[in-house]
Amino acid sequence: MARNLQTIRNIGVIAHIDAGKTTVTEKMLYFSGAKHRAGAVDSGTTETDEDPEEQERGITIYAACVTFPWKDVHINLLDTPGHVDFTAEVERCLRVLDGAVVVFSGREGVEAQSETVWRQANKYGVPRVAFINKLDREGADFERTFSEIEKRLEANPVAIQIPVGLGPAHARDPFRGVIDLIAMKMLTFPAEEEGKKVVASDIPAELQDDAELWRATMLEKLYDYSDELMELALQEESPPEALVHKVLRAATLEMQVQPVMCGTALHNIGVQPVLDAVMRYLPSPADRPPVKGANPKKKDAVEIRRPDAKDPFCGLVFKILPAKTGDFYWVRVYSGEIKANSRAYNPTKDKKENISQLWQIHATKRERDGQIPVVSAGDIVGVIGPRYSITGDTLCDGAQPVVLESIKFPETVMSMAIEPETTDERKKLAEVLDMLKKQDPTFRADQSEETGQTIISGMGELHLEVIKHRLLRDFNLNVKVHKPRVSY
Repeated sequence: MARNLQTIRNIGVIAHIDAGKTTVTEKMLYFSGAKHRAGAVDSGTTETDEDPEEQERGITIYAACVTFPWKDVHINLLDTPGHVDFTAEVERCLRVLDGAVVVFSGREGVEAQSETVWRQANKYGVPRVAFINKLDREGADFERTFSEIEKRLEANPVAIQIPVGLGPAHARDPFRGVIDLIAMKMLTFPAEEEGKKVVASDIPAELQDDAELWRATMLEKLYDYSDELMELALQEESPPEALVHKVLRAATLEMQVQPVMCGTALHNIGVQPVLDAVMRYLPSPADRPPVKGANPKKKDAVEIRRPDAKDPFCGLVFKILPAKTGDFYWVRVYSGEIKANSRAYNPTKDKKENISQLWQIHATKRERDGQIPVVSAGDIVGVIGPRYSITGDTLCDGAQPVVLESIKFPETVMSMAIEPETTDERKKLAEVLDMLKKQDPTFRADQSEETGQTIISGMGELHLEVIKHRLLRDFNLNVKVHKPRVSY
């Protein structure tokens, strides 16, 4: 499955909890044609929140991967959690992604976890676009949210759309569409077409002045990145749309600006333009710098791998889903290619790993009929076969080994003692806890030398509560969780 590198977009959708990430993802799948009916978070029918715990709570807990086409590009999208207890899922995804869509609630604005995920994206040098969502809600405020992105996140947002109206249908001037500041057209998304049709029309006269003002601000921010744009401005000529897109792309890839769009994903307004922005402004693997790693056989030697199928193979394991039929490893391929029924080398463990099967990932499972013979540089793939690798390990060509930078996870913040209801289940509990540790690098389970108790540690109360529920639901293990005993 060797795709043209220029047409791949590896992106994540990141945000504070309840900003609407999963709904945005769901509508992207729907409008791309990958789904015939859009699911809903409230009814537990979304593609990426398939775990019973996620459906029950209405939140994302585990990162999920979906893949779909949009116009000229192929998108690998990771939907990530927004709750602070599961921020490690965001960390592992941003480590391997090329770009991100950051979703903000137009009512709540920039929130605590918005700041966290923004910092994480900065840490990994991930270019991004922003989507101000939920503008149909009571109290929604586009300008306030835009200003908070600029001030609280110390960002350089560039509005390429502004809303037409704000608030719910019963408001005096309800939210009903967006103005495209590049094409200078009003975009509406007729409800009777379920938003599938995007209608471009002239900007109403009463909104023209406001649109001109926002457009002038947009162009002013872009003059710093293009002499050609500046010259046209000095000649008082309007720049062609293609030039504005070109400058926006270049500035976004350099992380100098963040294009900002708006809408309401739940009511099908503004999602297709976000997909267009992913295609136009976010990087392909070919736009990203080559990866660097250490040579395990030569001290201080730096190995470079280009995003090219002809380079030696290297990839990074960034997520593992344990299964009785064989653990499912998610791997970002950075260079070369990997084939089914082959072997790869893990230089950290100094072990050769079997690569038995390669699969397209769908949500958190293998995509039905998604088995593939070969995967090339730039793609994300599910692998069955390895036995020794853990999250953050490199897989590579044994003849030309390289160790990529691993994934650093935060330290745990909360610990509890855990014990099975019956002593007969001690062995089973230990095995399951080991499996959960492999799946979740921020979960720890150790035996206290002083008290002999099994101590589980995680990122917070909700994190450990979810673990406890999983033990009962998935493994039929009744457990008691309480504060650890203190030895004197």
